[in-house]
Amino acid sequence: MDIYSKKYQLMEWIMNLRDTQMIDKLLSIAEKSDWWTEISQAERDSIERGMKDISENKVINHSDVMKKYEKYI
Repeated sequence: MDIYSKKYQLMEWIMNLRDTQMIDKLLSIAEKSDWWTEISQAERDSIERGMKDISENKVINHSDVMKKYEKYI
C-alpha cells in the first residue's frame, strides 16, 4: 500500500471516529511542537557536537569499540 492509500485510509477512519478521547489524543499529537525546541540548550549543544564529530569523521566504529572492550563486558 502506498503512502497516499494509507493517508486516505487514515482520513476515512478519522471521519468515522466517534471516540472523543481518541480525537483529542490525535489532536494533541498533531499540535505537538518539534522535540528540538523541548530539550535543553546543553542537550542541543551535545547533539550538535556529535553531528560535527560525525561530519569530521572523528568517530570510532562500533565493532572496533566492542573488540577493544569485550574483555571487560
